[in-house]
Amino acid sequence: MKTQEEILAHVREVLAELFEIDPSRVNPEAHLYNDLEIDSIDAVDLIDRIRRYTGKKVSGEDFRSVRTIGDLIKVIERITAVD
Repeated sequence: MKTQEEILAHVREVLAELFEIDPSRVNPEAHLYNDLEIDSIDAVDLIDRIRRYTGKKVSGEDFRSVRTIGDLIKVIERITAVD
């Protein structure tokens, strides 16, 4: 299982690549919509990248509670812990 730091580093890379977000802005407290301007269409791309990273499907239910990068890290930890 990956550590929170490894997951955060990967999320930073993905957000920089997909949305040209400065990695220094991506921290566990950063709000996806308010701070990073990730909208629902962008979230679809992000979910796809999470699926590729984890090898697991991310359901809408999993993603529904995600508001911050910290929430996203918790979802990734949860879905990768389930086999």
